[in-house]
Amino acid sequence: MSTFLKNLIKNRVMLLMVLPGAIWFFFFSYLPLAGTVAAFKQYRFSREGFWASLMKSEWVGWDNFKFLFSTNDAWLITRNTLLYNIAIIVLGLFFAVGLAILLSELINKRLAKLYQTGMFLPYFLSWVIVGYFVFSFLSADRGMLNQKIGWFGFEPIQWYSEPKYWPYILIFVALWKTTGYSSIVYLASILGIDKSLYEAAMIDGASKWQQIRNITIPLLSPIITIMTLLAVGRIFYADFGLFYQVPRDSGTLYSVTNVIDTYVYRGLKTSGEIGMSTAAGLYQSVVGFVLVIISNYVVRKIDKDSSLF
Repeated sequence: MSTFLKNLIKNRVMLLMVLPGAIWFFFFSYLPLAGTVAAFKQYRFSREGFWASLMKSEWVGWDNFKFLFSTNDAWLITRNTLLYNIAIIVLGLFFAVGLAILLSELINKRLAKLYQTGMFLPYFLSWVIVGYFVFSFLSADRGMLNQKIGWFGFEPIQWYSEPKYWPYILIFVALWKTTGYSSIVYLASILGIDKSLYEAAMIDGASKWQQIRNITIPLLSPIITIMTLLAVGRIFYADFGLFYQVPRDSGTLYSVTNVIDTYVYRGLKTSGEIGMSTAAGLYQSVVGFVLVIISNYVVRKIDKDSSLF
């Protein structure tokens, strides 16, 4: 029996555990890669099916990529996508690590699990539901916030017509929905730290803050770096539901809510150009890949053990 078969039999349980995830990645991540050729074609539907239509479609080269860069909105949507993602990555990291540290310091572990469940729950809500939650607060006539503002004698705010408020609203909603989920990885890492390190620090008279600063955070730095590198890889992707459902697709807010994903969706809905949306997706993937490689290279030069590869 060959070495390959021996290893296959030896690790069959582990391989069976990995199999569902491998199948998912094959069908939804690797198999669709062949469809990226649509980014360079003028795709036209036919009754013969997607692949036959794709092969018969006219080759147009880089023309589809002009969809993103030849309009006046190109700079706007790129700026919005980058700035929102940078803010969410930085603030999300700060709050997720802080929440994980707070949960790990709770003495009553049952209460900690209750808090953790409550903070984890928003992640499972769809953006449609979250959009209605936000609308219940910001509705011009019946919104809870406008009612509170009216009690103090101020004029109600037309939230869905005032772009200046929405960068803060969108970042807050994104953090509210994802912080609990993001903190799980950091909480697991904190629980894996050797308790004897904290005991030695307490014997030396270290305060709780000194323990966090000199033990917890340094030992979390590798996982923080890895999670940040993975987030940087998707910095050109925006959460479609956040920027489309929460502002309720209000046209007056496009200057601060329009990102690459929503812009492509609206363009696809209007023109039906499959090639243009594929070009945008390929552009986002390539830029994300390059950013991960560059970021990992920089991290590797600083601390080899904290890099992804």
